[in-house]
Amino acid sequence: MTITLEGRVALVTGAGRGIGEAIARTLATAGARVAVLSRTEANAQQVAHQIREAGGEAMAITADVSDASAVEKAIETLLERWERLDILVNNAGITRDTLLLRMKDEDWDRVLEVNLRGAFIATRAALKPMLRQRWGRIINISSVVGLTGNVGQANYVASKAALIGFTRTVALEVGSRNITCNAIAPGLIETDMTRALSEQVREYALQRIPLGRFGTPNEVAFGVLFLCSELASYITGQVLIIDGGLTAGL
Repeated sequence: MTITLEGRVALVTGAGRGIGEAIARTLATAGARVAVLSRTEANAQQVAHQIREAGGEAMAITADVSDASAVEKAIETLLERWERLDILVNNAGITRDTLLLRMKDEDWDRVLEVNLRGAFIATRAALKPMLRQRWGRIINISSVVGLTGNVGQANYVASKAALIGFTRTVALEVGSRNITCNAIAPGLIETDMTRALSEQVREYALQRIPLGRFGTPNEVAFGVLFLCSELASYITGQVLIIDGGLTAGL
């Protein structure tokens, strides 16, 4: 069965590169009109342009997801152009890693502002049109470290674990309006972040993954596509782990 999102409108945050870019492209390929949101205007414009070059429909939006007024304005702009919003993917996220005893207040605050507050702001704004439509799909990109913890990432782990609780609460609050809310927890994915790891760290990580390789951004995007589709219409409040088996033995 081919998954189609024809007629749907999607907003993907943090879509200027990496996993977010792959998600935006995948949803567009399935037929959705996609708003590509990024803090970096050039990245947003490039991804939107490439989607249009491939025959899809996309618009670029520049905004910091932790800025409520900017996100609300972005969604207003989207609604003015496309008159609906069906899919929200809260993917925007940052890291500021260090051991807890060395972590500065601003490093803790900024990671929580982007990774958690950003999802809250975007979800609150997106729910208004979704409730009117009585249809919606919200997917929050968490992480396996939100389930396991990770040394040197207290701020990031806290944000990703909180996203899972947030996901379940949203699912409970809006399920009666035919809106689902799920999370995806990727493991080690080939992105700029993992490519920057030392060879020693990469080898150690690979030894812990049963499939013997890092995942690709597209493999995460395919999970998002499934959760956006009618095939997942009875799935809500859940966490889809995409990690090559990394957490299977935990």
